[in-house]
Amino acid sequence: MTPGEHQGLARTPRPEKRPEKKVEITDPKAIRALAHAARLEVISELYSTQSSRTATELAQQTGLTPSAMSYHLRALRKWGIVVPAETAGDARERRWKAAGTDFAINSGGRVASPEFAVIDLELDAFRRRARAYATVRNEQRQRGEAPEASSAVVLASNLLYLTPGQRSELTKRVFELLREYELEDPDAIPPEAERTATMWSMIPDDRHVAGAARNGASGGS
Repeated sequence: MTPGEHQGLARTPRPEKRPEKKVEITDPKAIRALAHAARLEVISELYSTQSSRTATELAQQTGLTPSAMSYHLRALRKWGIVVPAETAGDARERRWKAAGTDFAINSGGRVASPEFAVIDLELDAFRRRARAYATVRNEQRQRGEAPEASSAVVLASNLLYLTPGQRSELTKRVFELLREYELEDPDAIPPEAERTATMWSMIPDDRHVAGAARNGASGGS
């Protein structure tokens, strides 16, 4: 999990908490439709910010043309992932927003799930961010500037022994913690806040299978 550090980050009090709406994708065709870097970037942007964007704005983030981005947005709308947003001011270009506050992919535990292609893309995005951050730090050193504290990046790996119930409980608690740091009002960003990407994963470790087999063999001898 890489939530980063939030010390000293004052949270703006909101009179009402935004209603939660989880968008869960279970259709294998929809999951396969997500296996595209630009579409995942759109989902991440719209769901994390809870703000509307135009195809042109999203195209600038992904390096696509506005027409190509419009195509991807229509595909995401087909599966109920994004929806048209109200247009303020210039109505010539449609705005888009997330169809909910949370997004999840649920393949039902199928082994050969297309969601693994999505995982590959997410890992590629993590590598891209890490390389970009390292480049910025190197440029700061070359200019004789002191790079920002390395605590801005957190990558931790832990091996746990969890029952199915504990896995569910841990997942719930992690997402509850992350939700505490979400902005209730995406337009009220604290002055010192920096946009930070987080990633959290939980997957069975293949090494424990071999280890368990060895323990069983030695115990029976």
